[in-house]
Amino acid sequence: YTRGTVTAFSPFDARADAEALRKAMKGMGTDEETILKILTSRNNAQRQEIAAAFKTLFGRDLVDDLKSELTGKFETLMVSLMRPAYIFDAHALKHAIKGAGTNEKVLTEILASRTPEEVRNIKQVYLQEYEANLEDKITGETSGHFQRLLVVLLQANRDPDGQVNEGLVEQDAQVLFRAGELKWGTDEEKFITILGTRSVSHLRRVFDKYMTISGFQIEETIDRETSGDLEKLLLAVVKCVRSVPAYFAETLYYSMKGAGTDDDTLIRVMVSRSEVDLLDIRQEFRKNFAKSLHQMIQKDTSGDYRKALLLLCGGDDE
Repeated sequence: YTRGTVTAFSPFDARADAEALRKAMKGMGTDEETILKILTSRNNAQRQEIAAAFKTLFGRDLVDDLKSELTGKFETLMVSLMRPAYIFDAHALKHAIKGAGTNEKVLTEILASRTPEEVRNIKQVYLQEYEANLEDKITGETSGHFQRLLVVLLQANRDPDGQVNEGLVEQDAQVLFRAGELKWGTDEEKFITILGTRSVSHLRRVFDKYMTISGFQIEETIDRETSGDLEKLLLAVVKCVRSVPAYFAETLYYSMKGAGTDDDTLIRVMVSRSEVDLLDIRQEFRKNFAKSLHQMIQKDTSGDYRKALLLLCGGDDE
């Protein structure tokens, strides 16, 4: 069961697709249309089969060929689609913490939105692929309360959803209220522990109770009492607890809003959610931003890059 826009293509013939892609890139000029149509309409598992068939038939590496034939954002998007699904997040994190400067936005987006099971998988893949411990890498590049909350999320020990104990809900809401609104300087640690370890259904009740006690949404308190990377991460965790698709709808909206587009974020979210919950993200987008995701991509991008993104988007929500 998936709420993705991209599903397994049928009838699927990996060799025929490989041949079509080779023809599209052979000789003078490249047939971008064929490339984007095939790669956006096959799911990730099928793309891996196409790459294997491509190597078998031609002794060539499909990703290398795409890199040499395509350019710019379109190239980045096609290469991202070819990345094996299980390695996608680990690869994004590796690139977020390598070299000069850390991309906190990527750390925040991935670790706030993935399920504990997904986080455990990411850590395992990271170790296998890069022979390095993800937690060590992240602690080496971050600091303060931001680092502590990332480490808590990396433990992937959030309580499983079950019966919600109203007494504990009340208690947590009071603790957060005292730590935030009632204190000079916030007790960030309380926010980190509660937001990082309680179950999703428990936290949703805590947020309601918090509103009742304080008269504020918890987001307003976080906004007022914290700043910088910690604030962004706390807000992302709260938003993902409320609704992961709504969080990604907002992420996509702000990647395109105003002057210039944050193409890395746009590509990362469209590719990573295309087989998970992009239909739900589209719904939230339409509800919250008075326009559809399709319309915004249409307006904000161009060329083959736009064509491919619109195909991944998979339809307009009037």
